[in-house]
Amino acid sequence: MSLRVEQPCPQCGGSVTLSADDRLLTCPYCKVKNFLLTGSGPFRYALPNRAKDQARLIYAPYLRFKGNVFSVTDSGVSHRVLDTTQDGCGYPGLPASLGLRPQAMNLVRVHSETKGRFLPLSLSVRDIFMKATKLHNWLEGHKQIQVYHHAYIGETISFIYLPLLPKEDGLFDAVLGEPLPASTGVLKKGVPFQIHWQTRFLAALCPRCGGTLDGETDCLVPLCPNCDTAWQIGKESLERIDCQVVPNEWDAAMHLPFWKVTAHFRALHLLTFADFIERTNQPLVVRPEWRQQAMQFWIPAFKLRPEMFLRVSKQITISQRYLAKERPAKIKALVSPYPATLPLSEAQQALKVVLSTSAASGRHIFPQLSGAVPETLAASLVFLPFDDHHHDWTQSHTGAVIAKSVLHFGRKL
Repeated sequence: MSLRVEQPCPQCGGSVTLSADDRLLTCPYCKVKNFLLTGSGPFRYALPNRAKDQARLIYAPYLRFKGNVFSVTDSGVSHRVLDTTQDGCGYPGLPASLGLRPQAMNLVRVHSETKGRFLPLSLSVRDIFMKATKLHNWLEGHKQIQVYHHAYIGETISFIYLPLLPKEDGLFDAVLGEPLPASTGVLKKGVPFQIHWQTRFLAALCPRCGGTLDGETDCLVPLCPNCDTAWQIGKESLERIDCQVVPNEWDAAMHLPFWKVTAHFRALHLLTFADFIERTNQPLVVRPEWRQQAMQFWIPAFKLRPEMFLRVSKQITISQRYLAKERPAKIKALVSPYPATLPLSEAQQALKVVLSTSAASGRHIFPQLSGAVPETLAASLVFLPFDDHHHDWTQSHTGAVIAKSVLHFGRKL
């Protein structure tokens, strides 16, 4: 479900409509670009209302979870895309769900000038993850099986507030104007807007040279074409990351970003590429040089449907030997670069799932996953060249194929 948010430009005050997943605000009026930085916790939105006395409003929180849930069980790796909104305060009489209203209406971002009071949460983010896991297992029918590992990849947690209006004759839904059976006693538990919730803005300028950074609205790693650097959006500022471009013998049609994560699984005795080939029982003869090659996992730095995400990660990770000899080019060599919309932290969460998917037989790996903590030694963003083959994008070095329709759909996950 795609949510739209009304956001005033911090420079000129003009109204800008964004997707809830967008992190780069480009004002259509003053043309100034700013990155959105969350305060403490997730982004917070509210349904619009027409109440005359905004100071009397009380906001009831609903938590939205959107993302891919992966489970490694004794029957293999299962996955599902989940998008669910749950009541976050649990007061009797309040709607159990917001229904279709978040999709049908433009949300407004909660900020320091938002009047009214906010009900406290009774659920934590961990509770949301646990409920999402139970829902995933229920949908998959996995109730009585051994679960070795869960992963949440590409997840988005956000707060959507339902405005309530207290009147002499009870509590009303301030959006629909309908009465609610909830008691007005909930008003005493509300708190005003907390300053650490405030969304902050950061100018989209390169910290190194001051040039304007390039990136689409949902891009998490903007590039500087002036000094050939890449910057990841952190909690407080832009953080420089290592970025490479793999060249192609002929002109590529597009470059797609991947996280190259060098990691060890010491509990599994998996340190080199040769260890990976042997532990996962790949039908390959281990070459001597592979025993000196550090193990690298190649994770898409963009969102895909779960089955395609695993397939592409597995194929390029196994085929990394074809990429090891390529000398990286500069960022200027990029052709139609696809935005990096999956952060490095999410790619690191995917390591166990990709390892499990790559295993020809999981009996020697799955039971040890709980105690196998990946040790990340290095990480960089690498753009791989893809060729246009009618309905597909094909990676020339590894043969990985991504359907154009799947890539397009991934922007909405």
